[in-house]
Amino acid sequence: MEALRRWFVNDGSSSGDDHVDLLRVIPFVLLHVGAVLAFWVGVAPIDVAVAVTLYWLRMFAITAFYHRYFSHRAFDASRAVQFTFALLAASAAQRGPLWWAGVHRRHHAEADTEADPHSPRRGFLHAHLGWFLNRQHFATDFERVKDWARFAELVWLDRYDSAVPIVTAAALFGLGAALQHWLPSLGTSGLQMLLWGYCVSTVLLLHATLLVNSVTHQFGQRRYDTRDDSRNLRWLAWLTLGEGWHNNHHRFAASARQGFFAGEIDLSYQMLRLLERLGLVRNLRPVPAAILAEGRSR
Repeated sequence: MEALRRWFVNDGSSSGDDHVDLLRVIPFVLLHVGAVLAFWVGVAPIDVAVAVTLYWLRMFAITAFYHRYFSHRAFDASRAVQFTFALLAASAAQRGPLWWAGVHRRHHAEADTEADPHSPRRGFLHAHLGWFLNRQHFATDFERVKDWARFAELVWLDRYDSAVPIVTAAALFGLGAALQHWLPSLGTSGLQMLLWGYCVSTVLLLHATLLVNSVTHQFGQRRYDTRDDSRNLRWLAWLTLGEGWHNNHHRFAASARQGFFAGEIDLSYQMLRLLERLGLVRNLRPVPAAILAEGRSR
């Protein structure tokens, strides 16, 4: 029963030892099984449209808010806006905003050292999957996120980090069932919408995010001579709305922008600029002129 409780409550009770918690991994495995089964249940254009839309919306919520906002405070937002995007990002099954920010802040503080949670120096599989399946990394590092722990709604999202994914999956199943009943010409069903709209979309989003850990510290170009192994990787920047400019990011993590130069497409930053014009975010942190000059000289 304790293992089952830990599926739904993130209180750090399984943290501490250097082992994979096999029971805790079961939902992660089932998510991937669902993504594979999607190819056997059939697919309709509406299923693909929902999957693609949820991939990009949640990728933006992860990259712009879990990463640039909660981890690096690269811009400012109201309490309502930060909660809205935290809720959207939480549906991606990448844990809660405080856990995500705490791990990422530790990564920057200890990048590519023994203390880095997911350095590829310990192997590709560790950097991509092994680290977050390990009991050592289940608990939220509240010492690193004291600035966010004062918001009760963010703490709730973090403690019950499976709640939003479950509700999202159930809502998609309900949407598919409703469309099957009211608009059968669309060719979808509850199961199709669940497997394509949630499982496929979420698995692709998860692994695209994890590639930033496992790939951009091994492959690509280094514009800046940082103390870590970070690199820029153009194709991953497209998949992740700008996160592939990882060497730029490690040189100056406080910027809301990661594509520093012309040709370095950073769609998350462009979307943040739109939100800024709409008055939903403010004070997007720029890249200092000295950092840009340093990059141009290499």
